Amino acid sequence: MAITEKNILNRLYFVAGCMFVFALVVVFKLVSIQFVHGDDYRALAEKRTVKDFDIPANRGNVYSADGSLLATSIPKYTIRIDAIQAKDAVFEKNIDALADSLSVYKEKPASYYKNVIRKARKNKNRYFLLARNISYSDYIRMRNFPLLKLGAIKGGLIVEQKTRREHPMGGVAERTIGYERTDEQGNVTRPGIDGAFGVKYLQGTNGKRLKQKIGNGQWKPIADFDQVEPKDGYDVYTTIDVNIQDIAHHALLKQLELYEAEHGCVVVMEVATGEIRAISNLGRTSKNTYYEKLNYAVGESHEPGSTFKLMALMAALEDRVVDTSTVIDTKKGRKVFYGRSIFDSKHGGYGEISVARSFEVSSNIALATIIDDNYAKNPDKFINRLKSWNLDEPLGLSIIGEGKPVVPGPGHKLWSRNALPSMAYGYNVRMTPLQTLTFYNAVANNGVMVKPRFIKEVKEFEKTIESFDREIINNKICSDKTLKEVQEILKNVVVRGTGSSLYSPHFSMAGKTGTAQTEYWMEDWKDNRRYVSTFAGYFPADQPKYSCIVVIHKPSTKKGYYGADVSGPVFKRIAQKIYTDTPIIHEVHELDFDNKPVKEEFESYYANAQKYKTLMPSLVGMPAMDAIALLENLQIDVKVKLNGSGIVKRQSIEKNKKLQTNQTIVLEAS
Repeated sequence: MAITEKNILNRLYFVAGCMFVFALVVVFKLVSIQFVHGDDYRALAEKRTVKDFDIPANRGNVYSADGSLLATSIPKYTIRIDAIQAKDAVFEKNIDALADSLSVYKEKPASYYKNVIRKARKNKNRYFLLARNISYSDYIRMRNFPLLKLGAIKGGLIVEQKTRREHPMGGVAERTIGYERTDEQGNVTRPGIDGAFGVKYLQGTNGKRLKQKIGNGQWKPIADFDQVEPKDGYDVYTTIDVNIQDIAHHALLKQLELYEAEHGCVVVMEVATGEIRAISNLGRTSKNTYYEKLNYAVGESHEPGSTFKLMALMAALEDRVVDTSTVIDTKKGRKVFYGRSIFDSKHGGYGEISVARSFEVSSNIALATIIDDNYAKNPDKFINRLKSWNLDEPLGLSIIGEGKPVVPGPGHKLWSRNALPSMAYGYNVRMTPLQTLTFYNAVANNGVMVKPRFIKEVKEFEKTIESFDREIINNKICSDKTLKEVQEILKNVVVRGTGSSLYSPHFSMAGKTGTAQTEYWMEDWKDNRRYVSTFAGYFPADQPKYSCIVVIHKPSTKKGYYGADVSGPVFKRIAQKIYTDTPIIHEVHELDFDNKPVKEEFESYYANAQKYKTLMPSLVGMPAMDAIALLENLQIDVKVKLNGSGIVKRQSIEKNKKLQTNQTIVLEAS
C-alpha cells in the first residue's frame, strides 16, 4: 500500500514539474514577443489588416486631328455602406430619410431599403452594396443622401472608383485607337495608339488609398480622401480625320458585305506629311458581320501581287535597262520560265506591246520578261535597287505589331531561279498594306518617302508636351525622269488600263490594280480558289493630296475577285467623297468659269429641290449621309437609326407624301 502511494506522489510531482516548465516557456515567449519581437509582430498585424491600394489614374483622352473625341476614360463608382459604423442614435435618426432617398433613386419602396439596411446592421455587414457602376453625377447625388453624407467615419460611406475606356465613335478605327484586352493569364495588353503611347503619355500616375480588411477578402477605405491623389495621363491628338475615317469605314464595309469577303483594310494618307487620315480594318465574324478584328493594314504581311509591278518597273527604268517605249513580246498569254508557265489574265495575250502599255494592262509576262532578261545574270543588282528604297525594312511605326517585309535574294530560303520573274509581278515577296502604300505615296510626293504618322501632338490641357513632325525615310527614291514616267503611267492605268472602270471625268485618280492568289499551296486551292484584291494609288492625279490603299482578302469568286472590281470601287468612292466633301485646294482662281458637267448636276439637283419642297422624296437605297444632307437642305429634321453599312432601308414617311411644318423624318439604315 505504501509503495502504491509513493508511486502516485512521484507521478504528481512529475506532472507538476512539467506544468511548471511549460509555464516558464509561456512566460518567456510572452516576454520575447512583447519586448524583443513586439514591433515586428505589430507591424505584421497592421500590414495584414491595413494596407495601401492603388487608385488607377484616368488615362488621357485620344482626339482626332480636328479635336473630336475618339477615346476617353469614364469614371464609374460603386457605393457601399458599413452598416455598423454609425452610432445607434445617428443610424436611427437617418435611416428613414436614407430609405426614402434610395427609393426615389432606384424606384423600389422605401420600406424595402429600410428593411435590408437594418438586416445588414443586425448581421454586422460592413460592406453592404447600395449601387454599382454609377456615373459621376449619380455618385455626387448619392453621397449627399442622409447618413451617407456624414462620410466614412460617422456614416459608414464606402466609395470605390474604377475607370472604363469609352470610344464615342463606336467601332470606327477602334483597333487603331486601341482598347484594353485581358488574356487568359490575366495580363492586360493594349493594341494601337493606346498601347503605343500608353506608358509614356496616356497612362498617368496611380494614387494610393488606405483600406482596412473587414473579413472574407473584403477591404473598405478608412477615410474619404486618398493618401496620394492619382495624376491623369496626357491627351494624345492623332492625325485621324473623322470625316475621312467615316467615309473609308463605310465604303470598305459596304464592299466586304457585297463580296462576302473574309477581311479587308483601307488606309488614307496625306501625301506631303505622311499623316494617316483614316485607317479601317474589318474582319468577318461567325455571324457574317464585320468589326475591327485585327490591324491588317499594319500587321498583315502578304504577297502584294500586281501592285508590286510598280517597284519592278521603276527598278528597270532607273537602271535604264528598258524605257517606256521598249517593245515586249507577251506571246499569246502564256510563257515558260525555267519550266514554269506564267499567264496573263487576257485570253490569247496582248502580243507585242510597249513597256508602258504592259503596265497599264498589268501583263505578268511582260514584267517577268523585263526583269528576268535584264537581271537573271546579276540578280543582286535588282535586289539592291529594291533595298535602296527600304522595301526590306519595317517602317518603324510607333504602333506595335508591324509585319516584317520579305525581299529574298540569292542565298535566301525562298530563292530559286523562278524567284526573280515571280518577284516582278508581286510573288515571292511580302509586304504589309501600309508598307506598299508608303512607296506609292513617295511616287505621289515626287520621290520623297515619308514615314506614316498617327500622332500630331501630346497635350496637358492646352499646354503642348510634345509635337511630332514629318519624318523622311528616303529623300529621293529615283530620278525625276523615272518619276514623271511612272506618274503618267499610273494615271493611264485608270484612264485606259485595268482601272478604266473607275475613270471619272470630274476628278482624276492614279494607281494600280492588284489581284494575287493566296493560299495557292493548299491542296483544295483548285476547287476553292482564294484571292487578294488590291488597289493602291493617289488623287488628284496631277497635284496629289491623298494616297490610299484598299486590300480585300478572299472575296467570293462567284461575285468577283479582280482588284479593279472589288477594291477599286472602294478607292473611287473614298476619293470621290473626299474630293467633294473635303476641299483639296482652298483658293478660287477664277470665279467666271463654266464647268458644264457641274452645271448640269446643279440644275438637276435644283429642280429636285424645288419639286420636293413640300413632297417627301424617296431616299431608300441612298447612303445615310447623302440622305441627311438632302433633308437638311430641305429644312426637315431627321433622325437616323444606323446599323451596318449606312444605306437607307426604310423611311418613316412615304414617297410623295405632303410634308408638314416642323416634321421629323426617321430613317432606318443598315
